[in-house]
Amino acid sequence: MQSARPVQTSVAIEEVTRLEERSLLARIVANQAFWVTLTVALICVATAWYEPVTFPTRDNFFNITRNFAPIGIMAMGMIAVILTRGIDLSVGSMMALVGIATARLLEAGMPWWVGIGAGLAVGCAAGAVNGALVAYVKLPPFVVTLGTLSIYRSLAVVLSENRIIYDFGPGGDTFKEIGGGQIAFPWFDGGTFYLSHQFLVLVALTFVFGFVFRFVPWGRYLYAIGGNEQAARLTGIPVDRIKLQAYMVCGLTTAIAALMLTGYNGSASNGMGRTWELYVIAAAVIGGTNLMGGEGGAYGGFIGAALIFLIRNSLIMFGVDANWYDLFVGLFIILAVLLERIRGRSRG
Repeated sequence: MQSARPVQTSVAIEEVTRLEERSLLARIVANQAFWVTLTVALICVATAWYEPVTFPTRDNFFNITRNFAPIGIMAMGMIAVILTRGIDLSVGSMMALVGIATARLLEAGMPWWVGIGAGLAVGCAAGAVNGALVAYVKLPPFVVTLGTLSIYRSLAVVLSENRIIYDFGPGGDTFKEIGGGQIAFPWFDGGTFYLSHQFLVLVALTFVFGFVFRFVPWGRYLYAIGGNEQAARLTGIPVDRIKLQAYMVCGLTTAIAALMLTGYNGSASNGMGRTWELYVIAAAVIGGTNLMGGEGGAYGGFIGAALIFLIRNSLIMFGVDANWYDLFVGLFIILAVLLERIRGRSRG
């Protein structure tokens, strides 16, 4: 009897080890962001093979990364909201409101840092309105943000006096450099390649949000609320306050994207961000964020935004009419939700 025990222990350890290895592999395979990353790589290879002169260039890489950066930045905050089983349809209108508010202050001669601070405050305030109505008044997120989508756009039109603002005052040059600047990095052939400030901000925010979602209690609360809100309340999580903060964070990331884009464009109009809420939600969903809450990650928002704009770039390279672009984006959204449904059934 005694001699049999070590054998049983040895077998048990091996079985546990194999289970852990399979579990790790299963997590990788089940991670939607992994498959999106693979898709991005395959599209890059195919497009580079078809257009070896124009696609795999430093200038094209700069343009792609700069173009999807604002969507990716906004997706970071959107993921926080969706994790709680919420949604924010007002981010596109919020972007216009932030851009116009900042531009009007700069036009009036305010220093650039005042304009940026005010823009961030407007974004947080707009997000707080959404969050308060959802968390404390208990209105459905879809209805609330559908309403504020119209309200914020109307405020942007009124504040802009229905005109495009180009004059950013004495601090305009600094403001434009912050949003439209770029940083040079050494290339292996002795030359340089450039990355935009917008893309570098996106990379930084992806790391920050990735850390917060996984290791900071506030981030873990988001998953808990989305997984089972009633259970989260019973464990003492301040659900209403966390929801409010999630919408404020979404407003903050939207404001950051608005400020960067306004600086890059050198102008602000009340049409900024129109229909962008669709692309922001698409980036989050394609990257693996579950619309039913409780599942998602920062890297998924990053790679989802990259895929969306890589599709546009590749369609241009392949000579496909740009009017087909939204069709492909819609197909990827449906495919992403379908894959999530399949994964949910396999887990069940």
